[in-house]
Amino acid sequence: MFDIFSKLLTALDKTAESGARQSARRIGRRSFIAKTGVVLAGTALMPVLPFDRSLGGAAFAGEGSSETDCDYWRYCALDGNLCNTSGGSTTSCPPGSEASKVAWVGTCSNPNDGKDYLVSYNDCCGKATVANSTFCFRSEGERPGYRMGLHNDINWCMANTNKGYHCTVAMLVGLADE
Repeated sequence: MFDIFSKLLTALDKTAESGARQSARRIGRRSFIAKTGVVLAGTALMPVLPFDRSLGGAAFAGEGSSETDCDYWRYCALDGNLCNTSGGSTTSCPPGSEASKVAWVGTCSNPNDGKDYLVSYNDCCGKATVANSTFCFRSEGERPGYRMGLHNDINWCMANTNKGYHCTVAMLVGLADE
């Protein structure tokens, strides 16, 4: 039994050694260093590449009129859970949560009056996400992201002491200048 095991290990050792020697003859250190450099440079350039999170345009289907629908006009740049389905309202955070200290804005067109409005989106922080809340992902007119901090894809609760994301409110700031 020991003899069979010893022969098996010897054969495995010879196979591994011959494979290592053969690859050392075929592939030099410079080739390895060059390929590693290409991988590192490619990895460093990844944040510069544009990205698209439009989900194939499925988020833009329909013209909703209810404030609990994702396609309500005020939510044109919203990415997150609706506060009015999470215990709050369209403009106020639910009890026990606080508005994020930083926000992002979007310019949304109201189909009822044909005017463009500046909408401030604030994340509500401090509570766990409600499982049955409505999640919306709408980024109408968003350009490919070259600087990650300028997009609604960021958890804006990171600026608060209590960093847990709960939902997002959409407050009208005023008419957008043309």
